Amino acid sequence: MSAAPGITPPILQISGLGKRFGGFVALADIELEVGRGERLGLIGPNGSGKSTLVNCLCGTLRNESGSVRFEGKVLDGAPAHQRTRAGLARTFQLPRPFGTLTLAENLRIPILYAVQSRDGRAAADIDRRCVALLETVGLADKAARLPKDLTQIEMRKLELARAMAAEPRLLIADEAMAGLSHGEVDDILALLVRLNEEQGITIILIEHIMRAVLSFSQRLVVLVAGRKIADGDPRDVVRQDDVVAAYLGS
Repeated sequence: MSAAPGITPPILQISGLGKRFGGFVALADIELEVGRGERLGLIGPNGSGKSTLVNCLCGTLRNESGSVRFEGKVLDGAPAHQRTRAGLARTFQLPRPFGTLTLAENLRIPILYAVQSRDGRAAADIDRRCVALLETVGLADKAARLPKDLTQIEMRKLELARAMAAEPRLLIADEAMAGLSHGEVDDILALLVRLNEEQGITIILIEHIMRAVLSFSQRLVVLVAGRKIADGDPRDVVRQDDVVAAYLGS
């Protein structure tokens, strides 16, 4: 699929995506395009299909119908590691770093796994990249510490750094602010905006903290019961009757 002259094609195209678990329809005919460099918010009540959609995009689950294109290439059937190497990365709701490795060593693994396999990066370059990533998230002074020494927000920052170590062009931040204080949420928000504006990374933010979603997102998508019910300007979307009834309460 090619774009018209002068029009930049979307970085992600989801067409008719469907996923079932036995007789339960988790996703039904999801249609979504994400523009290059866009900040997209994805919300929905528990059980709406957000995690299933992310897992289908990242290769943890396989969709039964529809297709996913990333950078114009069909991903259907591709394993998770190939998608990561192609430039699609995610964070997890519950950070799961390697507990016996230092913060710097935790970053070396995705660099070796996803980046060096692409460009054969030298060891010295990998070390510099680890330092730069830790500086970006404000953890450079703890490079030699273990994850158990981190606070909750520092653990969230390490999770972001681990995803960024794969040098993604599209980052899916899955509840990166869960359990954080008001000020800590603002800290993570500022970090995500910097990654988007300074490094040009497209970001899909999945989050239950509504003020964070509205502050971050240029566009908002709402899933309910496995279907997309809204897609548009965040301030308009949250005022739609079906969104208020299904997600925000009426």
